[in-house]
Amino acid sequence: MHPVVSFCRELYYGSTPRALKVRYSFLALDLLIIAYFITTTFLPLDSRIIAVDFVIGVVLLIDLIGRVIADTDRVGMLTRPFCLFDIAIILSLFLPAIYGSFVFLRVLRAMRIVRSYQLTRSLRHYSKFFAHNEEVIFSAINLLVFIFVVTAVVFVMQQASNPSINNYIDALYFTITTLTTTGFGDIILIGSTGRLLAVLIMIIGVALFIRLVQTIFRPNKVRHECTTCGLTRHDLDAVHCKHCGHELRIRTEGAY
Repeated sequence: MHPVVSFCRELYYGSTPRALKVRYSFLALDLLIIAYFITTTFLPLDSRIIAVDFVIGVVLLIDLIGRVIADTDRVGMLTRPFCLFDIAIILSLFLPAIYGSFVFLRVLRAMRIVRSYQLTRSLRHYSKFFAHNEEVIFSAINLLVFIFVVTAVVFVMQQASNPSINNYIDALYFTITTLTTTGFGDIILIGSTGRLLAVLIMIIGVALFIRLVQTIFRPNKVRHECTTCGLTRHDLDAVHCKHCGHELRIRTEGAY
């Protein structure tokens, strides 16, 4: 195996301390980049923002190349949705002329964080807290990402024509009030596409919002490995494993 391929696979898929530190660093970097993307929605495009965009684009390009080298199916990886999102993000960073129109594609990078299964395995292995609360943690992250993405779509579709939506916070405010069915009415989406988007948020988003909130505050499964068959997800009040019937001894703190 070529040394470069071996090195990339260790960093992206390995379990060495160095590999874990690198992936945690990537996660922290993603959060910083997303915060930067949100912050720049408040600022006019100038040469400093263009320069920072270019630097971030180079970093993300290096990350993408490393992931492609590390993957065993490189051609297949390039056609995966999350990889295509990353390619669109990188292009938008290198092409400032279309910055405003494609900002939502850069925000969608949050989806790659949620789907970082290798990091999830590492967290589950090295953190008892994460292993015990994995379902709740992922439900909370999925809920935040859903709000994040919907807000980005609202912002991109409305900020040019809707005087009520001037920045990302305005779009976030509308999204939250719609998802929670509060609906103050001080901000509304205009135009046929805006009304259609509002309908989709209310029909799909509210149902998903309620379901995710229920999962967060009332999880219906607990992680406990059956010693006979290895099944790891059981009902909170399970006495026997549904797969093999073996008696379970699920440790609880009396909360259920």
